[in-house]
Amino acid sequence: QVQLQESGGGSVQAGGSLRLSCAASVYTNRIYSMIWIHQAPGKEREAVAVLTNDGGTRYAASVNGRFTISQDSAKNTLYLQMNSLKPEDSGMYYCAARRGWSSSLTPNLYNFSGQGTQVTVSS
Repeated sequence: QVQLQESGGGSVQAGGSLRLSCAASVYTNRIYSMIWIHQAPGKEREAVAVLTNDGGTRYAASVNGRFTISQDSAKNTLYLQMNSLKPEDSGMYYCAARRGWSSSLTPNLYNFSGQGTQVTVSS
């Protein structure tokens, strides 16, 4: 079972940047596909980026061109670089994992997830 721990959240002004990290308890490179999930207050969870187990990426339209998902396989750590942040990007961010290849942006298809990190973007 994969344990995930997110970090890197904080408060920034609109237009600013943050980098979120997700440390995994096991080696994930080429084994697990990983996603970042955003949950705004009172709204459904939305996956914003996926990294397939063979290195492919896919983004939700709302973040395409602003967010970048990547990983450092030596550190078993997934990242989400968030640039040009908007107030609507505020909320909790979770990382999640699914064994095998997946490019799905459906959060419920991923089996393991962390506790989340809070992002607040002020206008």
